[in-house]
Amino acid sequence: MTELPPYWLRDNCPCAECRDPRNGQKLFQIGDLPQGLAIATSTEADGHLEVLWSDGHRSRYPLEWLDEADGGDGRTERDKRLWTAADFAPGIPEARWEAYLTDPAEQAAVLAAVRSDGFAVLRGVPVLERQVLRVAESFGYVRVTNYGELFDVRVEPDPNNLAFTSAAIAPHSDNPYRDPVPTLQLLHCLENSATGGDSGLVDGFKAAALLREEAPDDFGTLTRTPVPFVFRDHRTELRADRPLIDVGADGRIREVRFNNRSIGTLRGEGLDAFYTAYRRFAAITLRPELQLTFRLAPGDCLIFDNTRLLHARTAFQQDGHRHLQGCYADVDGLNSTLAVLRRRAAALDAIAALFAGEGAGEYLGEEVTMAEHMLQAAAAAEAAGAPDHLVAAALLHDIGHFFDAHGQESQHGQDLMKGQDNRHSDSGADWLARWFDPEVTEPVRLHVAAKRYLCAVEPGYREKLSTASEYTLNVQGGPMDERQAAAFAELPGARDAVAVRRWDEQAKAAGAPVPGFAHYRPLLAALMR
Repeated sequence: MTELPPYWLRDNCPCAECRDPRNGQKLFQIGDLPQGLAIATSTEADGHLEVLWSDGHRSRYPLEWLDEADGGDGRTERDKRLWTAADFAPGIPEARWEAYLTDPAEQAAVLAAVRSDGFAVLRGVPVLERQVLRVAESFGYVRVTNYGELFDVRVEPDPNNLAFTSAAIAPHSDNPYRDPVPTLQLLHCLENSATGGDSGLVDGFKAAALLREEAPDDFGTLTRTPVPFVFRDHRTELRADRPLIDVGADGRIREVRFNNRSIGTLRGEGLDAFYTAYRRFAAITLRPELQLTFRLAPGDCLIFDNTRLLHARTAFQQDGHRHLQGCYADVDGLNSTLAVLRRRAAALDAIAALFAGEGAGEYLGEEVTMAEHMLQAAAAAEAAGAPDHLVAAALLHDIGHFFDAHGQESQHGQDLMKGQDNRHSDSGADWLARWFDPEVTEPVRLHVAAKRYLCAVEPGYREKLSTASEYTLNVQGGPMDERQAAAFAELPGARDAVAVRRWDEQAKAAGAPVPGFAHYRPLLAALMR
């Protein structure tokens, strides 16, 4: 590990001196690091690289973090599934609106499809005006443009855009004349009773990749030539000079802007080469095997990546009505929501694994396992009509028995039975604080103190403790004195901690039938940050 660049390694030090523990932001400037910074010593222990620096600072890095590959921002072809229409013969990515709203896994699957395939369709979205805005707000923020926060796609008497006619629309990107261009578009079908008017999609990245394969010089021309995209009406004038195919620093395709209706007049040298490449690329986008065609029904909402997919429409007759409402959003909001959903899912998987693994072990001399004890406490809280945050606190109150003071998994609970206070309430609350607010973590942090408090102020409480609980009481400091009890009672989370403590004491019945961890997973997901 000593071959790692010193300034890179120190710039990524995760300690509380270098980063705010609440938000992870750095507390120093790169110029604050001393000239000639070097690693004095380094050792690997307990899954970490521990470094002593030449200026005396100490850093501790998880080895698995050091081995992580750079995932990038997910915007280039590297992180996409490039497709042709045949790839969706089994069906396009879709979900029911209600399931998407209520099941985090379903929402994550929809957003992941937009990220990977470039699109997804939500079925059963209420056929109501402005409902498309609610869809966008479910994962991000609406981008307001000169078309407003939303726009109606229907035949208009005086259209400022061919989209507002019944004419066929060839595969294209929307708003290429903006910089930055809206990266997501949503189209919600309110009515579609006209003959024709089917929707179409083309994977612009796939088309660009085919151009690169078949005519690399043409591909290079389209990545290097800035194209003036222009839009004008009586109150708007927009222009952005961008290439039809934009690549990142690594040469991978990152954006496609393709809209023949919005291309202005190119001037200068290389026009013959550009038009040769432009025509070849346009022909590729019209290949039948790249055309995915489907029909939106009322209640369907299409979400797609406007910097990748080209969307189209067949002409329609005016023997019925076709009315879509659309809006724009940005992919960074979608990516953020997806990352949070995946982070929550990973955290819940980790907690579930603790219940299934270490939780199946002995609970400090009681007749129940650790998992049974925590599940019974949660069931008692639920039966008492407790709010969700207290059900969660009851479920997770003893999670700290599985961790040491650094948050590393261990058989830490055994220390308590050997007469050493493992301060599991603190380690558990600290571990949970990565995902939960204080309304959940503070009752966990204070539940041991609540036992000591109740033993001091409530006659007869101590006599009801089990033998094991009496033993751990003495290890943890015994009953509070009068001053300690008065101070505890003033703490913001004291009342909730006392409630969790009472459910804790009820949760020691071997074989009691209670719901498993999966029952509480949606509740925990809703409470996570």
